[in-house]
Amino acid sequence: MARLYLRQLLAGRDFAIGDAAAGQMQNFVYLIGDRDTGECLVVDPAWDVRDLVRVAAADDMTITGALATHYHPDHVGGTMFGFTVEGLPTLMEVNPCKVHVHKLEAAGVQQVTGLSKSDLVLHDSADVVKVGGVEVELLHTPGHTPGSQCFRVKDALVAGDTLFLQGCGRVDLPGGDPDEMYYTLTQRLASLPDETVLFPGHAYGGEHAPMGVVRRTNPYLQIKDIDTWRRHH
Repeated sequence: MARLYLRQLLAGRDFAIGDAAAGQMQNFVYLIGDRDTGECLVVDPAWDVRDLVRVAAADDMTITGALATHYHPDHVGGTMFGFTVEGLPTLMEVNPCKVHVHKLEAAGVQQVTGLSKSDLVLHDSADVVKVGGVEVELLHTPGHTPGSQCFRVKDALVAGDTLFLQGCGRVDLPGGDPDEMYYTLTQRLASLPDETVLFPGHAYGGEHAPMGVVRRTNPYLQIKDIDTWRRHH
């Protein structure tokens, strides 16, 4: 069995079952870990944290840390725009661990979740977080939010709301930046090999696909210049 443990969980289907809001939002949560050591990281824990901890335990894995792609409550929990989602605060109660965030996203995460500075580990792009013997590279991919980040582990890219199979994250929310999103998609992620498998933050257009396929089929990746891009946004 491969040492890398990578599990994709769809809210409303694989956990938070029966939660209508979770099912409507179609969030993915990921568990990334080392089967040999039984340690894993949870990416964007929200909606039903106890359920996520149970899923990991059923796979003989223990959550030893959390990775946050960005600060929106459907990914990390907390309150924003008048709605509240369970997330990191519950994780701190039931399974205390450090939360790895990009340094530009830390204030947002603290604001919506109420976590303290000491709960967070702040990162730059290209930092590596180790879980057992598995290395996760943190890629700063601004656009959806200033400190959005993707996680590269072996031949997989866990992309949060930066890139979906058939779209990309919104840029009209607080902190969104259309130009930064264009540069993220056309430059920062352009060097990823076609065989890298994209695992998005939502099931918009599918669950996962090789980047080569996404590049051919995602309309947002067909826009060749920033002036055209700006007219679309």
